[in-house]
Amino acid sequence: MKTKDFAMGMMDVPLNSWLLFSHAATHVADTEVVTRLVSGEVHRYTYADFARRARQLMQALDRLGIPEGERVATLAWNSYRHLECYFGVPCTGRVLHTLNARLSPAELGWIIADADDRAIFVDADLLPLLEQVPEGDLRGVRHVVVLSDAVPDSALPGLISYEELIGGESGRYPRKQVDERAPLGICYTSGTTGRPKGVVYTHRSTVLHSYAVSSGAGLGIGPRDCVLPVVPMFHANSWGVPHAAVAVGAKQVFLAGPFDAAAMTEMCAQEQVTVTAGVPTVWLAVADELDRHPRQLPALRYVLCGGSQPPRPLIERYLRDFGVEIVQAWGMTETSPLASIAWPKHAMRGWESDRLTSRVRTQAGLPLPGVDISIRDANGREVPFDGVNLGDLYVRGPWVADGYWKDAGPEEFREDGWFRTGDVAIGSPDGYFVIADRSKDLIKSGGEWISSVDMEADIMAMPQVAQAAVVAVPDPKWQERPLAFVVANGAEVTLDAVRIHLESLGWARWQLPDRVEVIARIPTTSVGKFDKKALRALLQAG
Repeated sequence: MKTKDFAMGMMDVPLNSWLLFSHAATHVADTEVVTRLVSGEVHRYTYADFARRARQLMQALDRLGIPEGERVATLAWNSYRHLECYFGVPCTGRVLHTLNARLSPAELGWIIADADDRAIFVDADLLPLLEQVPEGDLRGVRHVVVLSDAVPDSALPGLISYEELIGGESGRYPRKQVDERAPLGICYTSGTTGRPKGVVYTHRSTVLHSYAVSSGAGLGIGPRDCVLPVVPMFHANSWGVPHAAVAVGAKQVFLAGPFDAAAMTEMCAQEQVTVTAGVPTVWLAVADELDRHPRQLPALRYVLCGGSQPPRPLIERYLRDFGVEIVQAWGMTETSPLASIAWPKHAMRGWESDRLTSRVRTQAGLPLPGVDISIRDANGREVPFDGVNLGDLYVRGPWVADGYWKDAGPEEFREDGWFRTGDVAIGSPDGYFVIADRSKDLIKSGGEWISSVDMEADIMAMPQVAQAAVVAVPDPKWQERPLAFVVANGAEVTLDAVRIHLESLGWARWQLPDRVEVIARIPTTSVGKFDKKALRALLQAG
């Protein structure tokens, strides 16, 4: 039998940001994007409005004459204008560089100069921060656009308002042929060790990440959902939530300005938010707010928690008091960032809540489809997923970086294509994995390892403890010993009480902390994690 000749294959459609942008503009044009502004006013418009204004921005960027491939930075909170930049910049072939609004002027200046930004789009209330950046670090910046209706008074010359910039444009911009492997955006790591490093996201990696994030193994969102990403848009693309929401046409809600738990719960109730995402400190503040001012959130399906492991008492508190599940996620700036989410498997239906919490909710999760992980010992051999053996966590995948901007930190990327994360992990027989610690935060005492993360979680289970962070201190006999910094929850916290509590949970006596320091607050990094570098500096300063 003769086989008919015909071409076999699939259409070669470029995986670029237009693929995400065009869907929302065409098929969910009437879906809302809502922003609670810094002033407290609520701005709302539709995806049709968003698409028109994003195209106006594309025209304006062309008119400014910024070449393709150059960096256009944003120093901005979560808002509808920032969302327009998310698509208006890369859809023209330029590179979106999100600047962290929680950094110091000196840190910002170093990053701006390292990225060689050509323009900066800045929120009006963040303009004073930009004014403090050393002048020499702004030498490559040609345009500063204030994301407002009018230009406020400023020491910076030549400012233009965003509305003035785009106001005269028609909003007609033909779909541009952008190479899917071209850079879409750049985001710098938080720099907990040494200088921050730039991670460049491509169009292809962002599209694939968006599809994975919106899938059932990811956030499981679609056109019926309303998402509110508390995680800032200047941090790893707000965990990919805005891109994924535009891709599937979900309603979006933004909170501009520093985090406000009361505004968060109000908007969740008012806008019928179904999915929201943030770090553990956010969910602790929201829980306290809901205790003070009870509010029903019937539409909320779950909250996504990342950045660091949520304490088990917090997970149990949400289930018990609010009927809401905290779902843990893991990722890094280098992984776009979502790489795993702790969803229970089909075989776990019917499990009791305590069993699910122990085996699933307290885990970093299952890798998203497309992401490979490997846990290896000091000799580079893979360790079994047995719930006991720990090792260095390696990751690879189509939205995992293969190097840093300007080739910073090349030693973290192996020749065999794996990225060494710096995390230490343990795999479970169920196929999940948990982050035992950062490699630099593990405590080696007498030749044995102690996990600071596990100890912190167990100390925070004490009713009299609000927060806890554990660091290593040098010891002449044992090499290192654990020291616990704690924030009291309105009651006295003593070393004896902490040691007795930990021993009751199965900690060996040699593992128990030798010292407890009660402090008013635990410093956090620019992305909301406990800043152990700052805690170590406190110890060194006496």
